[in-house]
Amino acid sequence: MQTVIPEQLAVQIRHLNYYFGQGELRKQVLHDINLDLPKGQIVIMTGPSGSGKTTLLSLIGALRSAKEGSLKVLGKEIVGLNKLQLVGVRRNIGFIFQSHNLFDSLTASQNVEMAVELLANWHQKREQAVQILTQVGLSDRIDYKPQALSGGQKQRVAIARALVNQPSLILADEPTAALDKKSGRDVVTLMQKLAKEQGRTILMVTHDNRILDVADRIINLIDGNLESDDSLEHFVATRDPKSLDRRMFMT
Repeated sequence: MQTVIPEQLAVQIRHLNYYFGQGELRKQVLHDINLDLPKGQIVIMTGPSGSGKTTLLSLIGALRSAKEGSLKVLGKEIVGLNKLQLVGVRRNIGFIFQSHNLFDSLTASQNVEMAVELLANWHQKREQAVQILTQVGLSDRIDYKPQALSGGQKQRVAIARALVNQPSLILADEPTAALDKKSGRDVVTLMQKLAKEQGRTILMVTHDNRILDVADRIINLIDGNLESDDSLEHFVATRDPKSLDRRMFMT
């Protein structure tokens, strides 16, 4: 684990444990997690299904409350916060999921506008939506509804929606799983560009080996334990060549 001063961290986790259930039915899902996510980094989290990746992502995203250990998000300790306090934390986080979850009856712009802070007036919302949709390459699809968009374009709308409030932290859960190779590559390249140009921190869960090369670091979670935390170069060098196509890292 890299050592970085707290002011440079988007997320700092120390001795985090998480359980489901009570009493004899209690099952520990995360075991003594220690992790730093510096600002501006793209970190990819891998691991088999059921290893706790989505649970960890949801805890960092303040979608559920942790009760044991320390979890600081954007400088704020969130362990022990109530539901209302967690809502305040989520306002500075952008979420991107495997399913784009767009409203079919709304245009691309209107889907993005729904995420804009409620205090903004309609003209501000429209302007912000158009600006971010243009950034993600959809300036010619602003008034199209989802049924008129390709899978990659829908996911770009979802990314625009996640970014419209300029969050410092972006959490992505299998964002390329439903996309073909080119669309998936376009989506993660866009995310990489935003991280580098705008200093966003991105934590992405994926099983897609084709996109690992966008990461600054790759962490591996197995059975709720953080098994490894490597730079991309070390990750590739230490893996069985049969399990990875090394050519994809040599561009």
